[in-house]
Order: sequence, then structure tokens, then C-alpha cells
Amino acid sequence: MLAGVSDVSTQVVGGSFPGLRERLRDATAHAHRDLDAQLSSFDLTVFSGYRRFLQASAGALLPLEAALVEAGVVRMFPDWLKRSRSAAIAADLERLGSDTQYTVSVSPLTHSGVLGAMYVLEGSRLGAKFLMKTVADAADPRIGEATAYLSHGAGQRLWQSFLSKLQNEEACDEDEAIEAARAAFAAFEQAADRA
Repeated sequence: MLAGVSDVSTQVVGGSFPGLRERLRDATAHAHRDLDAQLSSFDLTVFSGYRRFLQASAGALLPLEAALVEAGVVRMFPDWLKRSRSAAIAADLERLGSDTQYTVSVSPLTHSGVLGAMYVLEGSRLGAKFLMKTVADAADPRIGEATAYLSHGAGQRLWQSFLSKLQNEEACDEDEAIEAARAAFAAFEQAADRA
């Protein structure tokens, strides 16, 4: 049983999700803060720190995106190929002379779990905008040439379209969505620990 989550599975039906975004945000706020603090230990302005950050990110992103594909994310998000960042992070790591590795395992996702995991991944684009500002200050030109992951989807309104999908989804088990969002944050924390 997850702390702060009702014993009774909350089923929302009818195409309206007022407050689901807020419930996901509130339920994952602690994990989000912890992950931000953990990732702030990577110095993105130096080559080794930036490469470790990308390795940590890839360690969680790759298995999460694989789990999303296995769960049929493309049925819920037909624009999945525009959203997926696995190729972008692999290209960045290749530019920096590193390979990509799954460093954590991710459990299979349910329909509602897809929404929870996507909440974390799509929301991370907002943080990427701020990280790009830090990377722009790096003196090493190799860092600036490896920003496909951080800049992925810029100007495409992917977060806004995700929120629209979240609001208009016909059915979602909120407990499952929250559990999957927490698991996604935990995957990034574990990958950062191992980087």
C-alpha cells in the first residue's frame, strides 16, 4: 500500500479528470524533490558530469520507454514516435563517447500505469528547459553538441497535449497511475545512484 493512497481503488469514468494532474503532482512531490536534489549533484558544465547525467537519465529512460511500448503506448498516444527520447539520448551519449545501458528494471505497465509513467516523462521536459540554460554555460563545446535529449520536443507543445489526453482519458485507475508515476521517479533515482 502506498502512503497517501486510498485503500479503495479510485475508478474515474466519463472523460473528465478534474484534479488528476494535481493528485499525481501531490502524490509524487516528495519523490520529485528528492530526484531534483540528487540530479543537482551532477555538474552539467563539465564533460564528465554531463556525461554521467546523461548515463543516469538513459539508465531509467530506456527501460521506461521500453515498458511503455510493451504496454501499447502508441494506442493511447499515436504521436509516440515524436515523444520518445531514447534515440536522442543514445545519440548524445555516442557523441560523448559512451554507450547506453539499462541500469534499472521496470515492471510492466497497465493502461493507467502508462498515464502515470508518461506524467513523469513528459513533465521532465519542463525541467529540461532549465537544464539547457546550465548546459549553455559549459565551456566544453562537446557538451553543447550533445543536447538532443534536453532539447527534444522543444516548441511542440507535448506537455500541453499530454495534459489534454490526461483530462480526456475515458477511464483511469488513479491508484495505478500514481503507483506508476512513483515507480518512474524511483527508476531515475536508482539510475542516478548507479551512474
